Amino acid sequence: MELSSKERKFLEKCAHDLSPLVQIGGAGVEEAQISQVNDMLTQHELVKVKFNEFKDEKKELSEKIATLTQSTLVRIIGNTAIFFRMAEEAKKRNYLK
Repeated sequence: MELSSKERKFLEKCAHDLSPLVQIGGAGVEEAQISQVNDMLTQHELVKVKFNEFKDEKKELSEKIATLTQSTLVRIIGNTAIFFRMAEEAKKRNYLK
């Protein structure tokens, strides 16, 4: 899903107060982390992922996570990536209607 610059800004603003729900550590991005991000996106639509390790590869890893979870990488701020995937059911959508 392509986001306009206004939508990205809006989602960044919404994500500002959110805590990272998933952390990437020494094990890197494995199937367990992908599954966890996928589950969190299903529940929340907007998810922050914190990179405690692999900080130099965070851009490539974030793109990999976005591809594997069929989400959109909204932005990387510092060592935190923001992902968005719109809920399938319209009544469960919290951000973009």
